[in-house]
Amino acid sequence: MEINIPEVLAEVTAAHDRYEAALTTNDVDVLNELFWTNDLTLRYGIGENLYGHDQIAGFRAARDPSDVARTTGPVIVTTYGRDFGTANLEFYRESMGDGTGRQSQSWARMPEGWRIVAAHVSVIGK
Repeated sequence: MEINIPEVLAEVTAAHDRYEAALTTNDVDVLNELFWTNDLTLRYGIGENLYGHDQIAGFRAARDPSDVARTTGPVIVTTYGRDFGTANLEFYRESMGDGTGRQSQSWARMPEGWRIVAAHVSVIGK
């Protein structure tokens, strides 16, 4: 298996960057688009476990958008072959104090494009 094929790495990085921009501007349509529309999709958040695209979209629709601004630390995108990749990053929000957020995404190439099939968000320290 080839790791980080340049054009595939560029595609997943661009998809991740699009997600990050949508997250920090609360562009719910793009956030929902980039999660795979399937009951197998999951997102483990800081205070919620969401199973399936419908639960994830419902969370986005109900979320208070006043605390979406953040800065990011290291971002590591790795691709495995031509159809799968991961994106991991650290993030910081003023509201988190000294806490460090961590975000992991598993991306898969679907007929409609790159989609997040699993995501995890957590915070350490304070």
